[in-house]
Amino acid sequence: MGEPLAEEVPLLQARDLRISYPIRSDGLFSRPGSFRAVSDASFVVRRGETVGLVGESGSGKSTIGKAILKLIPIESGEIEYDGTVISSLGERDFLPFRKRIQTIFQDPYASLNPRLTVGSIVAEPLIVHEPSLNRSERDERVASLLEKVGLPMDAMRRYPHQFSGGQRQRICIARALSSRPEFIVCDECVSALDVSVQAQIVNLLQDLQEEFGIAYLFIAHDLAVVEHISQQVLVMQEGRIVEQGSAESLYQSPQTEYARKLLAAVPDMPSIRAN
Repeated sequence: MGEPLAEEVPLLQARDLRISYPIRSDGLFSRPGSFRAVSDASFVVRRGETVGLVGESGSGKSTIGKAILKLIPIESGEIEYDGTVISSLGERDFLPFRKRIQTIFQDPYASLNPRLTVGSIVAEPLIVHEPSLNRSERDERVASLLEKVGLPMDAMRRYPHQFSGGQRQRICIARALSSRPEFIVCDECVSALDVSVQAQIVNLLQDLQEEFGIAYLFIAHDLAVVEHISQQVLVMQEGRIVEQGSAESLYQSPQTEYARKLLAAVPDMPSIRAN
């Protein structure tokens, strides 16, 4: 009998994360302080998996997403990506990981440069991460991506204000996909959209995951959306992960009163396709 296979290294692993924000002093003699936004958070995301991160506003879930993307520093703990501790890397050493880790933000209009055409917006990551591509090759890749996310071919020549909210989020998804990432942080990426459009975007993300094997950290306050897209769910309250497990076990038998209260407020979203 052969040797047992070693357990697969998670794509992303967070260990005992603590993240604080500085608080300015409010008087001449008062001292500046800090606010602990995340305390002792640990979790893993495996390849091709969607992990839902849920909680009320201010619970710290978006802070974790920003820390993974190195948009904010961590106070202690570590974040490991594919076997490398990325939380201690400087910006130059982290640059190759920016190709592999992308994000989709909450407000699609605010995250798109209104002065650039959609073609230029989607091509930006290619210019940074694949400079060997010529203009024709970039245009071909951009056109293919726009088709993947369900946008018309003439979208390349148009500007963000000429699209609806759902179409703008599709542009953001195309931009995130352009560097061929393995992992995408979806930070409240459907919360600003109408319910029917939310369903379309969630279904699109599932289709892209099936095609490309992308892993998602899906940050949301709406457990109805998280239920349909996630295999694992983390529940955050006041900066701590108070419950985590499979989506099925959480929705059928939540272990904490906080999770039960969140589930009690879940609306029905029949328009989202079941996994």
